[in-house]
Amino acid sequence: MPMWHTKSREAVLRELQSDPAPGLTSAEAKARLSKYGPNKLKGKPKKSMLSLFLAQLKDMLIYVLLGAAVVTLFVGEYMDAVIILAVVLLNAVIGVIQEQKAEKAIEALQRMTTPRTLVRRDGEVKEVDSGEVVPGDIVILDAGRYIPADLRLLASANLQIEESALTGESVPADKNADDIHEDPKMPVGDLTNMAFMSTLVTYGRGEGVVVATAMDTEMGKIAKILDEDTRELTPLQKKLEELGKILGYIAIGICVLIFVIGLIQGRDLFELFLTAISLAVAAIPEGLPAIVAIVLALGVTRMSRINAIVKKLPAVETLGSVNIICSDKTGTLTQNKMTVVEYFTATPLNEEPPLELIKTFVLCSDATYENGQGTGDPTEIALVAYGEQHNIQKRSLEAEYKRLDEKPFDSDRKLMSTLNQTREGYRIHTKGAIDQLLRISVSAVVKGEVVPLTEELKGQYLQAAEKMSDNALRVLGAAYKDTDRLLSPEEMEQDLTILGFVGMIDPPRTEVKDSIREAKMAGITPVMITGDHRNTAVAIAKELEIASSLEQSMTGAEIDEMTDEAFARKIQNVRVFARVSPEHKVKIVKAFKAQGNIVSMTGDGVNDAPSLKTADIGVAMGITGTDVSKGAADMILTDDNFTTIVHAIREGRNIYANIRKTVTFLLACNFGEVVAILASILFFWPLPLLATQLLWVNLVTDTLPAIALGVDPGEEDVMKRQPRDPKESFFAGGAAVRAVIGGLLIGALTLVAFYVGLREYGYGLRSENIPADVMVYARTMAFVVLAASQLFYSFSKRSTTKSIFTVGLFSNKLLVGAVLVGLVLQFVSITVPFLAAAFKVQNLSLADWAIVIGLALIPLLLSEVIKVFTRMAKPKEA
Repeated sequence: MPMWHTKSREAVLRELQSDPAPGLTSAEAKARLSKYGPNKLKGKPKKSMLSLFLAQLKDMLIYVLLGAAVVTLFVGEYMDAVIILAVVLLNAVIGVIQEQKAEKAIEALQRMTTPRTLVRRDGEVKEVDSGEVVPGDIVILDAGRYIPADLRLLASANLQIEESALTGESVPADKNADDIHEDPKMPVGDLTNMAFMSTLVTYGRGEGVVVATAMDTEMGKIAKILDEDTRELTPLQKKLEELGKILGYIAIGICVLIFVIGLIQGRDLFELFLTAISLAVAAIPEGLPAIVAIVLALGVTRMSRINAIVKKLPAVETLGSVNIICSDKTGTLTQNKMTVVEYFTATPLNEEPPLELIKTFVLCSDATYENGQGTGDPTEIALVAYGEQHNIQKRSLEAEYKRLDEKPFDSDRKLMSTLNQTREGYRIHTKGAIDQLLRISVSAVVKGEVVPLTEELKGQYLQAAEKMSDNALRVLGAAYKDTDRLLSPEEMEQDLTILGFVGMIDPPRTEVKDSIREAKMAGITPVMITGDHRNTAVAIAKELEIASSLEQSMTGAEIDEMTDEAFARKIQNVRVFARVSPEHKVKIVKAFKAQGNIVSMTGDGVNDAPSLKTADIGVAMGITGTDVSKGAADMILTDDNFTTIVHAIREGRNIYANIRKTVTFLLACNFGEVVAILASILFFWPLPLLATQLLWVNLVTDTLPAIALGVDPGEEDVMKRQPRDPKESFFAGGAAVRAVIGGLLIGALTLVAFYVGLREYGYGLRSENIPADVMVYARTMAFVVLAASQLFYSFSKRSTTKSIFTVGLFSNKLLVGAVLVGLVLQFVSITVPFLAAAFKVQNLSLADWAIVIGLALIPLLLSEVIKVFTRMAKPKEA
């Protein structure tokens, strides 16, 4: 790649065939766009539909089902094989749809956050999407704009660019278009004649020619490194994968067991094949992978409505375990809007605000503020906005007092000065650190009079400034000097007259305090991380109830002095980290994790990407965040608000609880089916259900309530519980016992219904040569009880301790609907002739409908009785 920083402006323009005066023509820009492609960082190449589809089939449960389909084809039961394959295909299709939905949400977000850029085309300045910028484009730079691509600067006036997103250096870098660097391997941070993609102009003006776009930029190189996905499965994925394998092995084991028992009993080999398949189908919750994907995807859609976009579905589950939220201060906990809240002059404060002080601040600023919107340095925006409050408009003030020269701010002097024309001559306006101003001032304005600056007066100023600083206000002073000639910048900052100073603060977001209380109640510790000064950070933290004293804070310098072990020990008591760099963030995350915490971390710069990847949940900012930080994160906040993180955790807890309800419900249902089939084999009874009937129940009557449980509104006290231990079993808290009891009941009642059906025709479970029509009727009874009992049982799964009336029978309307639809489908399957023929069932008499519904309600009623005893036992445990 050409070393643009080593070449002169003319050479670069020649090479890129670009003329800075007219810029590119629209036709040329279009041609270059098709040649170089859009100016967007590429993610990983998209997977094809086929590869997505095949990925859905890589599952132990699916393998067993495909095996069952092959066997059914082999024994000539084509209808069964078709139904099994249809189930497998349906699951895979649902999985593909969900993955694509998640991708589309991210693409929508990227479109939403595309910045706009000023370019010169066809001889005029136009605003275009950054994605349309091409090599050779002439880009106009001004304060507050993001740089859309890598540029070789052509012109610069006091240009400063904040490159922390790329270099980690928080102080803006000075830029000079005239510089030429001989060293081709010079570090990015030292290239003063270049500007780089995703960095921010904080001061001054400039122009540059685009030398690289998209993945050819410096930012693109970092994106390539970060794009290597080495993430491992989350606990939920691992648990479901293990569960799938266990169920698959159980199904295979049961099939082998049946074969052995059947051969000993001398059963027909063909019948044994069908029985084995029935059991394999009964043991496997076919819908499980698809249902969990649907539940996660619906949860993610809900979260996007509360401004949290989850990029990786399983990250939702990790949210439920988070017990530490590390959050940036600026913009996340605060409004990211510096505001002047106090002023001080050596005059009694009952007088009007000092207009001369405000005028100096407004004239000595490069920011703009109109219609409630500002561009430029946040501190300067606050000063110009302060002027607006007191009817001092910057535009009209600058028209009256024209700026003729300036001495830009630099971090060593901590001052900035401008020279403006007045009616009588000229005036120097200076703003900056109050101690620096006192050093170069000789007089002060007291009660409208200019008086000599005595030590006593200095003490008064410093004492008032200290008081403001203790209240976490950033103090900025103003001074002036009248002159009758044009002074050089070197002469400006001498013998000034001090006017006073203001105190400003970035106020906390109003809604954050309640969210922090909610987080604490939920056993989550909020931690503030900021590059700001310790006192400011602690004052905001106290106001937000994050910290209660200065002892709970730590600076980056203190972190550097400690060993990793000592830091990990101390970190549990720290609530505020001040003056930290992105490197410290990684250390903080690792130290919290070393103590066994599940950590969420926010970030917005490229250099935050490592800490976002290290955290259990990396949270990127949707508004201020760079593309690379969004790429490294698990979740993106579209409103950059701390409250959204807490809402997302609440949602994450609910989603995990819902997945648990869904999985235990499905397993209880499948266990019931296994009980019914296995008991029939062991006791030499005829089979109460066929493989196709079991598949119908698993796919239709199980899946609908399982999905409805997956989107349950959740219990109100979910944020009053402690975070879930990520190592905790999926079946903790008696979930496994409840699933087994539920399964036993469902299985036993299915057999009872089968027995009742046989008895009506004078046969028993041990009878020989039962006629085919009697078997069809008895199996229909068993078929309806199995389906209906599972549908009714789903109501009891909404809470492990609360009754369905406490939770609210109609508070999950989707579940009520799912149960009604399931019952209707079950009715249709035994009454519509072609369906009844496919499933080998027939319609029931009215009396038998009453019996089957009565039997089907028993698991729900017994489950509610068990809850009564659970609630009674709870206080005793406590």
